Amino acid sequence: MDKKLKIAMITSECFPFAKTGGLADVVGALPKALKKLGHEVIIIMPKYSVIDTVQHNIHPYWEQLGVWMGNTLEWCAVHRSMLDQVPVYFIEYNNYFDREGIYHDNHHIDYQDNPKRYGFFSRAALQLCHDLNFDADIIHAHDWQTALVPAYLKIWHWDDPVLGKAASVLTIHNIGYQGKYSMDCYDYLGLQRANFTPDKFEDYGSVNFLKGGIYYADVVNTVSPTYANETRMPEYAWGMAPYLNNRADHYMGILNGIDYEHWDPAIDPLIPANFSPENMEGKKQCKEALQDRFMLDINPNIPLIGVISRFAHQKGLDTLAEVIENIVNDMMVQFVIIGSGEKHLESYYWHLPARYHGRIGTYIGYNNELAHWVEAGADFFLMPSIYEPCGLNQMYSLKYGTLPIVRATGGLMDTVEQYNEANGDGTGFKFWDAEPYAIYYTVGWAVSTYYDRKHHMEKLIRNAMSQHFSWEDSAHDYLKAYEKALAWHNGL
Repeated sequence: MDKKLKIAMITSECFPFAKTGGLADVVGALPKALKKLGHEVIIIMPKYSVIDTVQHNIHPYWEQLGVWMGNTLEWCAVHRSMLDQVPVYFIEYNNYFDREGIYHDNHHIDYQDNPKRYGFFSRAALQLCHDLNFDADIIHAHDWQTALVPAYLKIWHWDDPVLGKAASVLTIHNIGYQGKYSMDCYDYLGLQRANFTPDKFEDYGSVNFLKGGIYYADVVNTVSPTYANETRMPEYAWGMAPYLNNRADHYMGILNGIDYEHWDPAIDPLIPANFSPENMEGKKQCKEALQDRFMLDINPNIPLIGVISRFAHQKGLDTLAEVIENIVNDMMVQFVIIGSGEKHLESYYWHLPARYHGRIGTYIGYNNELAHWVEAGADFFLMPSIYEPCGLNQMYSLKYGTLPIVRATGGLMDTVEQYNEANGDGTGFKFWDAEPYAIYYTVGWAVSTYYDRKHHMEKLIRNAMSQHFSWEDSAHDYLKAYEKALAWHNGL
């Protein structure tokens, strides 16, 4: 696209300010890539109290911003920082965002007023664009939390001299989370009763944020081509398949990139030793340091499998729980597991190191440095996802020469090339059935390759580290989506 665009990225999270998953990584990287291509980009997100304002140089910018919600005028403030050269605006409203967590409390119980919180944020973000006189060409919303943005644009801002020309793009990072809530919040959201219909926001008597966003957005995309195809089928779409099929000409899959400024073993400042395809000695040091840190037997000759995940059914961690002890009992292998989520899974994985001392290490929670250590020090990285819109860890793993073991779904299917035992081609190990012994036998296949086909391991690692999933490539694909959104918005 030759025209230089003005783009407002509206999101509930963004790395490094606030992160619960891959959404934050995407919004932390894509605007920078678009900026490098010459476009003007701003990011707008909530000012959660968990954000370290000193560390991130966040300072007051706007004392009062009025936001109409239903018949109520809410007043908030705006803060500002920079992400490289991209301005980031933070909506401060303590009634909604001064809390111990982002979407839920420390017991993983969702806040009951989430629909009001993110409805308010969506309207506040658009009001900020208006008051800044930021006449965006593209308003880019992400997931259910900001899925009301495309609707608000068309319901309330269609003739706005600042925002009336803006086309909207809605990115679905995970269709399993849709923002489905009781009708009690509907009047506050200000969506008008005429929009509470089965083709828009109504979902069996409840209001569904994502469903309405799919209807109103000029273009809808998700984060890998395979996931875009999967989500048009009932078994993957969580009820949204008919509505995505209705928008088939305006729905596409764009594969996420990864930020090689943060994820490159040659320059990574967080890992014990740097390494590259030309000099892999540092990876051996990283493995030894990882084994030591997790109190595993320090042995360079035993394969080490890393897992970094939410402990949830979607990620397949309950399926792995059914078979991980069989793997450890039957194979000479080690595990390092990092994650949090469902409490029964946290408890299960937390107690494994005591039963398998020197063979399994566990960390409950998320630690960015440890995540880098696992990517650098493990030999394999296991992702047994039931579904996976894109996945980023398998792409990090490839760069670090840590061979992915993945279920062939979504972005995992698109980014990992199956190992060919005949000639050593490929970049990892894939299985198709979402059941325990598919994990068991595929891990066994990887472990046997480690022990019995060293020359193939070396080739697989070279292949893996040569893969490139840059945000520059993804940014070009998003520009095509923006061009399509503008054409649709302008009736072309």
